[in-house]
Amino acid sequence: MNVAILAAGQGKRMHSDKPKVLHRLAGRPLLSHVLAAASALAPRRICVVCGHGAEAVRAELERDPGSAGVAWVEQKPQLGTGHALAQALPHLDESAPTLVLYGDVPLIRAQTLRALCDLAGAGVALLSVMSEDPRGYGRVVRRNGAVARIVEEKDATPDERSIREINTGILVAPTAGLRRWLAQLSNDNAQAEYYLTDVIALAVAEGLTVSAMQAPAPWEALGVNSRVQLAELERSFQRNAARTLMEQGVTLADPARIDVRGRLHCGRDVSIDVNCVFEGEVSLGDRVSVGANCVLRNVRIARGTQVEPFCHLDDADIGERCRIGPYARIRPGTALATDVHIGNFVEVKASSIGEGSKANHLAYVGDTTVGRNVNVGAGTITCNYDGANKHRTVIEDDVFIGSDTQLVAPVRVGRGATLAAGTTLTKDAPEGKLTLSRARQVTIDSWKRPKKKVKGEV
Repeated sequence: MNVAILAAGQGKRMHSDKPKVLHRLAGRPLLSHVLAAASALAPRRICVVCGHGAEAVRAELERDPGSAGVAWVEQKPQLGTGHALAQALPHLDESAPTLVLYGDVPLIRAQTLRALCDLAGAGVALLSVMSEDPRGYGRVVRRNGAVARIVEEKDATPDERSIREINTGILVAPTAGLRRWLAQLSNDNAQAEYYLTDVIALAVAEGLTVSAMQAPAPWEALGVNSRVQLAELERSFQRNAARTLMEQGVTLADPARIDVRGRLHCGRDVSIDVNCVFEGEVSLGDRVSVGANCVLRNVRIARGTQVEPFCHLDDADIGERCRIGPYARIRPGTALATDVHIGNFVEVKASSIGEGSKANHLAYVGDTTVGRNVNVGAGTITCNYDGANKHRTVIEDDVFIGSDTQLVAPVRVGRGATLAAGTTLTKDAPEGKLTLSRARQVTIDSWKRPKKKVKGEV
């Protein structure tokens, strides 16, 4: 099988300088979703026909895993869907049928496409939808129950406009047949374009069987032509994602208030509160709970860990039975071992924190290796940046760091050491000893607090 994806439209109703197929749904470009569905079919060849913003589309999508081996073609000028598919023909294997998809129809499922291809056999099959409001769509015209042709609304008669079965544009046809039929297309129509839909009547005229399969779910075949439609499809995607999670045993406080913008893998008895966003690859182990208003991106969280509300976790590995937040930020390159506590307004970046250690209040731990059973007091910061380079701090096992301490990297705190509150550490602290650095406290007996001057006073 070949797959041709038509993605040349400008999307004028989006009112955007960005090509329509690069607008994002669930965190990914529309075209990325279509490429994923196409790749799942393991086709011989995939060809994407671009037009408006072709260079930007290709540059963005070539970073997508589903674009490997894709042939990119530019349609210039843009003379309709039939003309667009004709640009792809030189890149298709004529011995295999071709499946035609659209770069702005992101929710189409691979299983639906497989069923459509099976239905086509050696003939032609198109995907249709029964609509209560078919305005704006091409109608499937049948004769004695069989598909005869597709008529666009602007060219339809009043009787044809009353037809409720609409054409989605997605079809499967013999590639050799498409080559013949596309060569016969005319642009003698209301839009002066070469309609791909006209190949249906040509196939019927040749005696080929043309079948129509209704999409199992109407939202699969919906396209994006405006910001309103994009938002509607986003909600459809998220509703489906939420339903899938709940069917797998995840507890969602409100299925309408979760956003999955990547892949979310959950173990048993996972619970997720409202307004949480999951981006990239996120894995939640058994009995993990995520509080309200959290953002998790490329995070792996082991079983039994509790993430309190308003936390941001990015590209990190979190061990078992940890407690994070509320209002904590875990930045890239962080690894937390078992039973670690990261509390209120604590930020951790590019650091490893050992089993049983805790930083419960108002701290910054950056470029640091923290051992086991370490206490990081409130207001502690690791001063890891000298204005040009980053330096590392090492805090060994069983260290107690008092509040309002600054560790000026590179520096090492030995095993079992204690740093007194208010210490600024610029040299290594020996193990098992108390280290402190403070200015001498002085009380000025004769000092008086300044007072505001009274008006008129000299």
